[in-house]
This record gives sequence, structure tokens and C-alpha cells, in this order.
Amino acid sequence: MFPIRDHNPSGRTPYVTYALIAANIAIFLAYWYGLQSEYAINGFFYTWGLVPHFVMSGENLPTLITHIFLHGGWMHLAGNMLFLWIFGDNLEDLLGHAKFLMFYVLAGLAAAALQIAVDPGSQAPMVGASGAIAGVLGGYLLMFPRARVDVVFILIIIFKVFPIPAWIVLGLWFGAQLFSGFSTPSEDGGIAYFAHIGGFIAGLALCLPLWRSLGGTAFWRQTAGHPAHPAAEYKIGKSRIPTVGRRK
Repeated sequence: MFPIRDHNPSGRTPYVTYALIAANIAIFLAYWYGLQSEYAINGFFYTWGLVPHFVMSGENLPTLITHIFLHGGWMHLAGNMLFLWIFGDNLEDLLGHAKFLMFYVLAGLAAAALQIAVDPGSQAPMVGASGAIAGVLGGYLLMFPRARVDVVFILIIIFKVFPIPAWIVLGLWFGAQLFSGFSTPSEDGGIAYFAHIGGFIAGLALCLPLWRSLGGTAFWRQTAGHPAHPAAEYKIGKSRIPTVGRRK
């Protein structure tokens, strides 16, 4: 199962969200096709990705930021950009462009900090925007818990789209990160689950003062847990393939 869209497109143009998506895609294309071999790409990741051992030694500190704009492959990039596209616009609409950009960077830094704290000696480069995007998910969950999100369930060749409240979709996602983070040995490498956990918690914490200033639970009652503009309605058109009845 994975989300494909929400029912609340932004009330104003989310320039920062679009710019972040464009920057991630442009940077990915530049090194993915600009470097001549997998060895060169791996070397690039060691230079510009976040290596906890180096950072703890006081080296390559700029990688705390640069790793957020790198991805390990097409699916890694596509998944992260899909989540940013779905959930970023409404949070940017609420926070404003400049504050949303600051929020995104701070969430990415918090994600990196927790991953480093869990495995400070790791020499595996960490790349990806998922920690910062996890912060967006945390902020979205706090501010718009009842916003409807269309989720695709796929079972072999059968698929179905269901609208589900954001608190269920994002709560399940965060639960999966917690389970995977605590059940996967850190030396196995792979996905940086604690970066996701750190970013998500940071997103909640960064949005908490705004949520309280807007009235807390009173804000939820006022907005019904949705972004403050009309929801979009999506309908799947009737198939043009003729139906064939059963013989009697």
C-alpha cells in the first residue's frame, strides 16, 4: 500500500515544494548520468553523502545538508518526491514559503542527528531526502490529522484506491519505521530508519508551537482536522471496455 494523493491541494502555489522537487531531480540526473561508473557514484556519495564516522570526527560537516539532496536510485528518488509532492504543499501553505524551507532543513538535520547518535561509527554514506520529508509527514499529521489521503492497495494483480484519514496512513508509516528501526541490526546498513524516526518527531515538535498558538484541539474542531480550503473530489471514470454477461 502507498499513498498517491491527498484531497486538499494547496490554496496557493507551493513554490518551495516545487523547487525542492526540481532540485532533487536535477542533482540526481547530474551525477547519475554525469559520472561514468558505479565506482565513481559511490565515491561521490562518500564525498557528499553523510558518513557518521567522518562527521563525528569533525570532517565533512557540509554533508549534514548535502546528503538531503542525493538519492541512491530511481525508485529512491521517485518515492521521496511522491511523498513530498503529496504532503508538502499544505504544510508550506500553512507555514509560508520561507518558514517551510527552514522547517524542511531543520527536520533533515534532526533526522541526521538521530541516525548518527544510533550508529556514530558507521562508515556507510547516508543519502536521501527521506529524513527531511519524514519531518513534513510529522507536521502534516499534527496539523491535518483527518485530511483524506488516497492509498493504493495492491494484492498481486488486484488494486484498489481507498481514501483514508491522514492519521491512519502516517501513523502506520511511522509505526513501520519504529518496528524496522528496532528490529534491523544497524550493521546491516540499508535504510536509515532512525533518520525517518528523528525527522518525523522533529516535524511534530517544530509544528507544535504553531498548533498551540492556533488553539490546539480547538484548531482541530474549527478545521475538522483538514486544510482550510475546499477538498478536491476525484472520480474514476467508467471503463470503455464493454462488459460481457454470463450465458444462461
